[in-house]
Amino acid sequence: MTSIKEQAAISRLLSFLQDWDNAGKIARNHILKCFIQSNQGKTAPELEQEFSQGASLFLVRLTTWLRLTYMTGCCLDKLLKAIGIFLSAVSSNRYLIEFLEVGGVLTLLEILALEKIQEKDKKESIKLLQLIANSGRKYKELICESYGVRSIAEYLAKSKSEETQEEVQVLLDALVHGNPKYQNQVYKGLIALLPCTSPKAQQLSLQTLRTAQSIIGATHPSIVDCVLKVLRTMHLEVQYEAIELIKDLVNYEVRSALLQGLVALLIPCVEETSKLQPKILNDTSVLQLTAHLPVFLQQAAAAKAIGVLARSNFSIAEELLQLRVVHSLMAAMGNTDHSNSQRLACLTLEYYVRMFPVVEQHVRKSMGEELFQLFLSNPEDLYMKMDSIQADILAANKVNVTKALSIASSYKELSFRFEEKEDDWACATLPERNPGEQRP
Repeated sequence: MTSIKEQAAISRLLSFLQDWDNAGKIARNHILKCFIQSNQGKTAPELEQEFSQGASLFLVRLTTWLRLTYMTGCCLDKLLKAIGIFLSAVSSNRYLIEFLEVGGVLTLLEILALEKIQEKDKKESIKLLQLIANSGRKYKELICESYGVRSIAEYLAKSKSEETQEEVQVLLDALVHGNPKYQNQVYKGLIALLPCTSPKAQQLSLQTLRTAQSIIGATHPSIVDCVLKVLRTMHLEVQYEAIELIKDLVNYEVRSALLQGLVALLIPCVEETSKLQPKILNDTSVLQLTAHLPVFLQQAAAAKAIGVLARSNFSIAEELLQLRVVHSLMAAMGNTDHSNSQRLACLTLEYYVRMFPVVEQHVRKSMGEELFQLFLSNPEDLYMKMDSIQADILAANKVNVTKALSIASSYKELSFRFEEKEDDWACATLPERNPGEQRP
């Protein structure tokens, strides 16, 4: 038999639920506001005490109203925050299961795809998905099984709020950790994001890809082409993240393809540059910028990335020499249409000249003494000091250090073999000694 106190609590609960059931949009909005202010941060037992062991009765009303009204956006941010109080409460596993059983995950993912829904509402949806993902592996799998990776990635690419995009990154990072069944799906989704037009989305995707790469331990073949294309960006923060990822990728099986791709970018294809002319340049009233800017930005970034890789790892520097990187760097130095390409190529070439005597010899011969001394004195400013004839010499250079290295390598191998034969001959002609005989 219930006590008077318990009966009063049950009566208050029934009165509260009746008020909710009979309330209109404005009244429900007020109820939600009061609920959020009064119950933020409470544990599950505290919520049960607040609702006389009937908190689930209010939660089911919230989820039902969510499914009925989420497409209209009515009170959506407060409604999601109220549900978040239940899902974030300590010992709230029962609430989580109740929310998932009525299709909570699918509803949250659908909210992300609706154009009429405000950014603040979508941000709350992302936060709820974070709570679900952080509840354990089976919940991460549930999100992925609901085509969540695609929905979340598409929203990251389209979102106009950097703050919300950062919340999406947190969610994707959670989905790639402790989720072996679907971590490859998240990894591929991040790669698919790289060509998007949002610089912030590119930056965050590259950051998360570095984490995913270390967890998965293998690369997808498409990652090389996608990362190299990102180098066309004019946003330095995106370029920085791309180069950081490239530094990681050279430790995997795509190393050779990545290095070849970087060297190839130093000499842009003429056919490709003609396709990249922006429509704005057809307007004669607009300042005539270079038609090949994206490709030249990519060229400059490639020169920078090669310099970073070569300085960080001597064996990579040698591999790049075999790919005729010196020839390509000199060609980039002759690109008078883009000074940053010239500057960064000069700085990278300077490293090779100072580290490899054979490179210094060939570069000096190709440039001529006057230009070579000008180059050594201040490589960063060389593009401002050389004339058009010198630029043409650089652009049309025929330097082939690879050939010289091959000849030198063959010579060393022959010398080594000859020395081995001399040693064998010397050993064969030495007289045999008796075991007790002393060496003279």
